[in-house]
Order: sequence, then structure tokens, then C-alpha cells
Amino acid sequence: MKKLALALAVAIIAGIGAWFVWRPAPAAPQVVFTTLQGKQVSMQDLKGKVVLVKFWATSCVTCVKQMPDTIAAYDRYAPQGYEAIGVAMQYDPPNYVLNFVQTRKLPFPVALDTKGELARAFGDVRLTPTAFLIDKQGRIIKRYLGEYDVAEFHATVEKALAAG
Repeated sequence: MKKLALALAVAIIAGIGAWFVWRPAPAAPQVVFTTLQGKQVSMQDLKGKVVLVKFWATSCVTCVKQMPDTIAAYDRYAPQGYEAIGVAMQYDPPNYVLNFVQTRKLPFPVALDTKGELARAFGDVRLTPTAFLIDKQGRIIKRYLGEYDVAEFHATVEKALAAG
């Protein structure tokens, strides 16, 4: 009886472990971003690309610090099918966002989340920076909150770009 209970416990633990390792990645929400230029970009439009959706604010010290790395990743991987979309938080004044984008010459689209709908769609994002890496099939493969390992990020992007 003890052996049966032990075997059952091991099987349950193994099953739970396997679920965490092999569970399907969640689908990115089907939202539409409106860029500062008024262009609309939907998640459906981005299928087939590896996409970074980055929630940030001009008042966020870590966001500003990370922006050169975000630009560098965009410049490096965009020719291979990578896209980045910056999403300015609801509380960020639009004129501050526009000034930041222009003075830093951000090469990727930036959307304003004036009603907080995009943040809610991505799991009620409240902290910045929060970023989601989405694969070519539209699945969230990684969530980044705050500081992150740049080399690990690049490795994850490269793996996603190489995947079919």
C-alpha cells in the first residue's frame, strides 16, 4: 500500500512538473495599437513576426535606462522579422511621450494607452517597464518586469526568430 501511495505521489508530482515545462504558451491578447502618428497596428497584423510589446513611461527611470538596449535590439533584429511596440502608460502625458520619441529618435512604433485598455488586456499591467515577447504564432513566450538580462533576452529573441 505504501509503495502504491508513493508511486501515485511521484506520478502526480511528475505530471505537475511536466505541465510547467511543456504547457502551451498563452496567446497574446488581440488588441489594436494606435501609434503616435495615428496608424493602427493589430496583433493580427504582426503574426509571423517576433514582437516585443513594452509598457513604459517617460517618468520611469528604468524604462529610460533600458531604451538604448530596446533600440539596439530593434535595429539588430528588425531585418530578421522582429518588431517592437512601445506602449506609453495611461498616466504619461502625450506631449512628454511625443517629445521622448522625437528626441531619442525611437525607430519602432509607440502607442498611447490613454484609457488603460492595452494594459488591462495584457493582464492589468501597472508596473513599468513590463514587456512581453511574443512568438511568430502570437503566443507570449516571455514576460519581463523591470531589469532583465540583455544577453538572455537576445538569446530568446534569436531562438524565436529561428523557430518556424
